[in-house]
Amino acid sequence: MSDCVDGDDVGNQGDCGGDVGNQGDSVDAKWFSSARNHVASAASRRTREERERKEEVDSQPGSRAAPTDPYRYRMDYPSLGTCLIINNKNFHRSTGMSFRNGTDVDAGTAMKTFSGLGYKVRVANDQTVRQMENLLLSVSQEDHSGCASFVCVLLSHGDEGVIYGTDGFVELKTLTGYFKGQRCPSLVAKPKLFFIQACRGTDLDGGIETDSVAEQSPERIPVEADFLYAYSTAPGYYSWRNTANGSWFMQGLCEMLQRHGTELELMQIMTRVNHKVATEFESSSNLPGYSDKKQIPCIVSMLTKDFYFPH
Repeated sequence: MSDCVDGDDVGNQGDCGGDVGNQGDSVDAKWFSSARNHVASAASRRTREERERKEEVDSQPGSRAAPTDPYRYRMDYPSLGTCLIINNKNFHRSTGMSFRNGTDVDAGTAMKTFSGLGYKVRVANDQTVRQMENLLLSVSQEDHSGCASFVCVLLSHGDEGVIYGTDGFVELKTLTGYFKGQRCPSLVAKPKLFFIQACRGTDLDGGIETDSVAEQSPERIPVEADFLYAYSTAPGYYSWRNTANGSWFMQGLCEMLQRHGTELELMQIMTRVNHKVATEFESSSNLPGYSDKKQIPCIVSMLTKDFYFPH
């Protein structure tokens, strides 16, 4: 089967806390008799023993009072969250963009993968720019207070900094901006993951031969924090899609999430995605100069903690 690119049309197709217990009373109290001394000492021992037992219980794994890891995102919410998939396949003639064969495979695999991880998946097909904007705005205005995270998968044509609706293009920052800061307060300090299968330019990568080898007080955080943008390709380059098996990036992403999703941290998983795409794929095209090309995904992380999918 042939490989296509997700950008402009090329040939056949284009995709471009402190201790508050006892308060030190045993130290401040006066002892008037040996009996009083004995009673006070016994009471002090009992208090200390009770506190030690309590601390022992509180430190056990799974205890409700156990402190949380400050370097790990909480996953103990009622829901893991929403996964929104926008799958654009057919484009208006005025855009000059071609039919994206293979994208339905990507959408189906992504739906299966993120459902398996525990997300509530929604799929929207062939969205115009206005529909994409309205959809993402609507989702950002929902109450995500019971959710641990948010995922968006964008499958479309694109160029650097933009992605296509069926009738034109929109800047990616417009779509992702709906989820920043006070525009989406119920997702503040929670991971927001965007996976983007689209071209980012028209350059081709010819490759090169190589030798084998706990709750806290409120705090101010940047509005750009806790986002991850996983692009299918590096800035300026084409993104390849197989007409039968789907895009290289989505194949690698879904395979690695299914294989390692419950055991590895997200950035470890994404490194494996990079490795798979970089080493296991190479283009095969009928167009002169488009065969034997390579691709490397680009992961841009503003995450502030480790992200582990729940078991």
